[in-house]
Amino acid sequence: MAEPTPRRHEPRLRPAPLLFEPTQAAADPEHFFDLESIEDPRALLARATELTLAFRAAADRAVEFQALAAAQLADPRRFDRLTPADIAERAEWTEDYAKKMVEFGRDLLRGAVEGREQIDPV
Repeated sequence: MAEPTPRRHEPRLRPAPLLFEPTQAAADPEHFFDLESIEDPRALLARATELTLAFRAAADRAVEFQALAAAQLADPRRFDRLTPADIAERAEWTEDYAKKMVEFGRDLLRGAVEGREQIDPV
């Protein structure tokens, strides 16, 4: 898994929405967001690029939420706090990566509290 990279000063882009595929289409291994039906290479490149950017943005966003959750779970003020080893086991990470994610999450939480960066949960 790649290391999280904070993007404190970059504006959050809103990529093309990811639309869920019907279960029948998703069951077909050749079907992927209807890309296989696009015959015009220009249109195919444009739509595939939109999807690539959307998946990257979704992955970045999910990592931020993982980090927030890890920081909250490791918070020493919690009576049920977890150790980095416990968090690593739950998330299928290494302990070192869990420690980095906890710190990244704390940075995100600090930024939201101090007003340096707004965490948008949507």
